[in-house]
Amino acid sequence: MVRGKTQMKRIENPTSRQVTFSKRRNGLLKKAFELSVLCDVEVALIIFSPRGKPYEFASSSMQETIERYLRHTKDNRVKPTEQSMQHLKTEAEKMLKKIELLEVSRRKLLGENLGSCTLEGLQQIEQQLERSVTRVRARKAKVFKDQIEKLKEKIDVYTFEGSDLHRGSHYPDLPR
Repeated sequence: MVRGKTQMKRIENPTSRQVTFSKRRNGLLKKAFELSVLCDVEVALIIFSPRGKPYEFASSSMQETIERYLRHTKDNRVKPTEQSMQHLKTEAEKMLKKIELLEVSRRKLLGENLGSCTLEGLQQIEQQLERSVTRVRARKAKVFKDQIEKLKEKIDVYTFEGSDLHRGSHYPDLPR
């Protein structure tokens, strides 16, 4: 006979919960022991019961294993932070250079600080401005065209309504 899948939720009955805790705790301690023996690894396991009683298993000294763990996590936490900080500093320097170049470009497009520009540089700025003006004019023409179309639609609507008025469709008392 196969057992059904156990639902992972708190067991409400305190007696059943305590029995399950004891069985699973013993099974977990056994598995930790087997893992340490079969694979020749250092294992430390700490379990606190619902009442706060500790249960532990350590394949060597619990204290040494915990200290080793803390040293390992401390070393791993410091390295990524230092690497992250260096990476962020490098990115910040790149961004500051980009901002500076964009500011210089903006000033030149506004006609400021052109004294240091060569003839070729001035021609590039002029071409860039001409492209910008072309795009602005194209957008302006499209806006005008859209507005004209909307006005034509309104004229058509008013013309249609006006023709209905002349025929007297809205005012049946008026002679036709």
